[in-house]
Amino acid sequence: MQKGLLSLETKVVHGSKGYDSQTGAISFPIYQSATFIHPGLHSSTGYDYSRLQNPTREELENTVAELEGGRAGLAFSSGVAAISAVLTLFSKGDHLIVSDDLYGGTYRLFEEFFKNSGIEVTYTDTTRIEEIEKHIAPNTKAFFLETPSNPMMKVSDISGIASLAKSLDALTIVDNTFLSPYYQRPILLGADIVVHSGTKFLAGHNDTLAGFAVAANNDLLIDKLRLIQKSKGAVLSPFDSWLVLRGIKTLAVRMDKQQENALKIAKWLKTLKEIDKVYYVGLPENEGYEISKKQTSGFGSMISFSVNNIAMVEKILDNVKLVSFAESLGGVESLITYPYTQTHADIPIEVRDKLGVTDKLLRLSVGIENVNDIINDLERAIR
Repeated sequence: MQKGLLSLETKVVHGSKGYDSQTGAISFPIYQSATFIHPGLHSSTGYDYSRLQNPTREELENTVAELEGGRAGLAFSSGVAAISAVLTLFSKGDHLIVSDDLYGGTYRLFEEFFKNSGIEVTYTDTTRIEEIEKHIAPNTKAFFLETPSNPMMKVSDISGIASLAKSLDALTIVDNTFLSPYYQRPILLGADIVVHSGTKFLAGHNDTLAGFAVAANNDLLIDKLRLIQKSKGAVLSPFDSWLVLRGIKTLAVRMDKQQENALKIAKWLKTLKEIDKVYYVGLPENEGYEISKKQTSGFGSMISFSVNNIAMVEKILDNVKLVSFAESLGGVESLITYPYTQTHADIPIEVRDKLGVTDKLLRLSVGIENVNDIINDLERAIR
């Protein structure tokens, strides 16, 4: 069967090459080598030095690129390293329009580093194209989107924004961490670059750091990203590349189970008098529900919810046992996070409050445990 005809559920299991053609190893090997022997002068095996390329990392990069529908993938040592590499494409005087609700580490990159390099940044509600249009300037070079956004689960219309960007000869960059290519493929919707924290759903087991940038069909853009990757050197190690490859094999079954659990938990949270509001893309009342149905094949497993009483925050975080109070998301274990002091602490308080990232908001990454065990643990902590 032709590879292009395979379903995503099959592609995640088999990867790009799928196995080692030299030995037949069904698990792609870890090429734990810093350097490679040259057959002779002016001759190479295709691998010279692992910062430039390594067979294990190459298999992972090609796998993620194929899953996203892109031409080239690049693996970095973390999600922030991948985003930083992409932002290095821009120069002093360039203007970027960025989602106002986004991960605090990404906000820190813009504010503490790239603004100081002369890059202009405007944050706006990218769920409304008319708001984006208000901020377009002659020097606008890119739109940077998180969708669904972290942590307010706001959904942006990728194809609509990409069409607008193309009319300006600007790039569309989408952070696809929350849904992964299993549920959302921004490149097929017109995006130019997709970034991920591979630590999250792609790796899936809370045991490694990784980041990805996947480019569409622009060869010049791909060459620039490869130059940045090899020059700055924040590449993913062979062992961590193998861990992510192993994690991707179960991406489909994990995400389907996590989504099934998340929908049940979101509906249950809505019934509690202690809970003020539930933010989950899979609830019909979510503002982005209809757009999600058009541009994704699933809603994912990230839930945010606000409590009525600030005292309930500490009560929940102190008393959960099965659900772990920890930063990160996307692993097989359920995690609960307090964005106000953890993932979004670097964002100014007035911005957080305006977006709804208040001291009463909690974020839940739903795992693959039995859903009743998760609910019972949360209910015991709340009551």
